[in-house]
Amino acid sequence: MTTAMSKNTNAVTISTKAKSNKAKSDQKPTPLFATDYNVYINHTDAGGIVYHANHLVFFENCRRDWFGQLGLNGYFLKDDDGDVQHFVVSQADLQYKRAILLDEVINVRIDKVELKPASIIFYQSIHRRTPDSSSSDSDDNTKANNHLFNQTLLSNAKIVIACVKNQVTSERVSDNKPDTNTAPMRPIRVPQALRNAIQQVITQNADES
Repeated sequence: MTTAMSKNTNAVTISTKAKSNKAKSDQKPTPLFATDYNVYINHTDAGGIVYHANHLVFFENCRRDWFGQLGLNGYFLKDDDGDVQHFVVSQADLQYKRAILLDEVINVRIDKVELKPASIIFYQSIHRRTPDSSSSDSDDNTKANNHLFNQTLLSNAKIVIACVKNQVTSERVSDNKPDTNTAPMRPIRVPQALRNAIQQVITQNADES
């Protein structure tokens, strides 16, 4: 009988661990940064649906606001020599899931960031906040007070921004002289201050997950 009880206890323990592991796997990772934006008429077409290109605008605003929260001056940073470095989008891969509608409040996120020597890869998403229908009606006040929401995915994107340095000169090129100027921008390493700030957020986020 002792053996049977021991087997039952082991079975319960294994079942509990399995449920715990499943619950952890079902949990979505915490975004590095998330903020809400209102959808205005200028974001939409005549049907009240946000232009597909404006998804990029919301992603851009989110990245800019995150840089501001990190104490950085947007996309224009100076290196040790005082030269200005800034960022340009070199690649954008978007997936549109559902329409964004006029007068909605959307939640725009930076879900993940990869640091490269001369670029930063952002994985971002836009979500709609909808009440959690899984809770009972008697919990309406609790839902309102605790802001319990389901998050409906509207779009997601992988966006690569390259760090560059301006090389534009003010020298005038004569009509009979070929233009021998180099390209107006060239790739340059991501500033160390920005790299350190982003890496710190990534580490903190991993520790809290």
